[in-house]
Amino acid sequence: MKRYIIEREMPGIGLAQREQFREAAQKSNEALAQLAPDVQWVESYVTDDKVYCVYLAKDESLVRKHADMSGFPADKITEVKRIMDPTVAAA
Repeated sequence: MKRYIIEREMPGIGLAQREQFREAAQKSNEALAQLAPDVQWVESYVTDDKVYCVYLAKDESLVRKHADMSGFPADKITEVKRIMDPTVAAA
């Protein structure tokens, strides 16, 4: 499967309460259950006004379908070509 970064414009999301995140995760998981095993949610990073999500999927259309089913924006979807971390520096 390919790895994608999804950028979601969600003004004020950084101020959301724990319950709102729980409800959003439940909604996402319901959609993922219907699309499994072709889409997997890895993790998300919440900033003041955006959420950046990491997904594994067979293709971008499945990431968009998940967004539509769960009701979340998917303003930008970018396929990850490589993963780089500090160990890349080792010879």
